[in-house]
Formats: sequence, C-alpha cells, structure tokens
Amino acid sequence: MTIRTNQVVYPDGDTQEIQHRLAVNEVVDLNGNPLPLPLPTPKMIAYRVYRVSTEESRGEETTSFYLELLNREMILEYVRP
Repeated sequence: MTIRTNQVVYPDGDTQEIQHRLAVNEVVDLNGNPLPLPLPTPKMIAYRVYRVSTEESRGEETTSFYLELLNREMILEYVRP
C-alpha cells in the first residue's frame, strides 16, 4: 500500500499539505486552492505553480507543487479588463 500526499512549497521554503493536485501555471490562493480566472481584482495575494516534483520512498509518494508569489504587474495579467 502506498500513501500519496500532495503539498505546496512556498517561496520561503515552508510547506503545507493539500488534498488536491495542481497544474503548472495554475494560479492559487494562500492555502493552495485554485483561483477562478479572470481574477476580480489585482488587490490580492496570489501564487503561481512553476514546478511539480514527486518523491517516492518505501510506501510513500509525495508530490510537491512549488509556488512563486505574483507581484501586482503579474496579477494584472489575470484580472478582467
């Protein structure tokens, strides 16, 4: 039996377990939940998944979703006009 876990890895190295999988370039909130696009406002904290890696060890598989913090200019690309 293999235990599978998913986690987000924040830019500062902190991790948080999540219950779902993410895709590269997906925009998420502080808790790793996908945000619906287009975003309603640029005044929010958002991250983008830039890398996914999976580590396997005996009986355990951990998928890490690495996040980058989006600055205001980057968030504006996802906001409705």
